[in-house]
Amino acid sequence: MLYSYKTMNGKQLKKHLMTEGWLCDRISGSHHIMIKDGCRSIPIPIHGTADLPKGLVKVILKQAGIKEK
Repeated sequence: MLYSYKTMNGKQLKKHLMTEGWLCDRISGSHHIMIKDGCRSIPIPIHGTADLPKGLVKVILKQAGIKEK
């Protein structure tokens, strides 16, 4: 799926990954570890409503195999 990244917080990013088939495997401190069959796990920082930096969002989406528009 193509995705245009924007500023989002960790909860929004986690929700987007879950719609793409990723599952929350475990929580380690403030990081939620997402997994999907055949892929490496991806840690998502959840720090309340604080927006994640755009570069971090871009890297996480790239690791998840979600292409940007």
